Amino acid sequence: MSTTLLQMRGIVKTFPGVRALDGVDLEVRTGEVHCLLGQNGAGKSTLIKVLAGAQRPDEGTIEWGGNTVSLRSPAAAMKLGIATIYQELDLVDGLSVAENIFLGHEPTTVGFARRAEMRRNARRLLERLGHGEIDPAREVGELSSASKQLVSMARALSLDARLIVMDEPSAVLAHDEISGLFRVIEELTRQGIAIVYISHRLDEIREIGDRITVLKDGRTVAEDLPAAGTPTERVVSLMTGRSMVSAFPERNPVSAPDRQSELLRVAELSRTGEFEDISFTVRGGEIVGIAGLVGSGRSEILQTVYGARKPRDGGVELDGGRLPPGNVRAAVRAGMGLAPEERKSQALVPYESIAHNVSLAALGRYTRLGWVDRTGEQAAAEEVTTALRLQPSDTKQPVRVLSGGNQQKAVVARWLLTDCRVLLLDEPTRGVDVGAKAEIYALVRELADSGVGVLLVSSEIPEVLGLSDRVLVLREGRIVRESPAHEVDEAEVLDLFIEGSAA
Repeated sequence: MSTTLLQMRGIVKTFPGVRALDGVDLEVRTGEVHCLLGQNGAGKSTLIKVLAGAQRPDEGTIEWGGNTVSLRSPAAAMKLGIATIYQELDLVDGLSVAENIFLGHEPTTVGFARRAEMRRNARRLLERLGHGEIDPAREVGELSSASKQLVSMARALSLDARLIVMDEPSAVLAHDEISGLFRVIEELTRQGIAIVYISHRLDEIREIGDRITVLKDGRTVAEDLPAAGTPTERVVSLMTGRSMVSAFPERNPVSAPDRQSELLRVAELSRTGEFEDISFTVRGGEIVGIAGLVGSGRSEILQTVYGARKPRDGGVELDGGRLPPGNVRAAVRAGMGLAPEERKSQALVPYESIAHNVSLAALGRYTRLGWVDRTGEQAAAEEVTTALRLQPSDTKQPVRVLSGGNQQKAVVARWLLTDCRVLLLDEPTRGVDVGAKAEIYALVRELADSGVGVLLVSSEIPEVLGLSDRVLVLREGRIVRESPAHEVDEAEVLDLFIEGSAA
């Protein structure tokens, strides 16, 4: 039997007006993968910050190896052997792999870093993870997302970590990269290292996890659940407080695509090294999904359709009018909107209000002689965010306080203010919990039922198949199959990813 490594009891953390943690318990054993689950806002992030020494609890006790400890700072946590790998990796792209691994604790002689020793030790750590092929001298900015994850893990090992917290580690990884991640995790647990694994993907939890703790509204609602043996329905019920229903809304026959006119036409679109000869259409009221692995060109296609990238060949038509290539302003004026993959860095202004973020694309409507009509802007934002059931409803708050699901609603609300005809969605539920996912699915279907054409990209195959009316399967920058969503299943899509059969 594994021994208890970490014991957190009765952890309370209060912020002005919010009790983020209300007596949370967490017990982690050596050599196990302990899955921490909960909706956005359940308290997972705050609990991890307490464990990492970034936040100090108001009440409660923390025991490490049987001894009561006080984690007054991140340095104190790291000294004990607690390392945290956040979803948004804290690596420095301009530094080498070795420099990132030993950043902050470099081996030195009279103030000078011993770089050769750093590279040798970095190589040993990467070999310990089974990835000695990563060059310690290479710049981190040149690495894939999967390789960056490994560099973060090597950094944790360089600190002699006994417990590693992984926050949504698979969010940016392709299917084959996730398998590689799991192999590394299994090797770490064989070495006696404990893993706290946070993910919204319940299929991953069953595959890699040993035990589950579930948080809801800042409280522990379940402990010591077997990861492989606990039914999905029970986990969802514990997380959301309601029974599980089908996540995907029914397709409305009244707005069937064959009864609607063509809105978007993409013809022979190509960009050197990214995708070739891409052609498809989107009708009003239709959701067209693009399924493809990371690196297949799916996000690049959306960005080129939107005008953020200029194609080498081909063109885009909206409502019968040809859009000038590489011109976002023209696409927006014609009635196109994009919710990008990285909403925090590409779509939102974190410290601005919800209202200002929602009105950005239509700001000209509320501007007179260089002055913004804040009253009109506020009223318009409140009308559209209320329709989307965005919480909290106070649009004067900064958008950064919103959960992932509500931030995504704010991005969609922006395009509703512009009378958007075609909406492009790139990974619309990334980092969003299971309850918020169902809300976003319902919202996308409502938009389609109102006549909006939707082009959807997602790395989650069930999401593409469950939400779309029609599916395009992409492999190495080419469409290898196009069919109604109900005529293809997940196994067939995976086969196409691997085999790449002709369309």
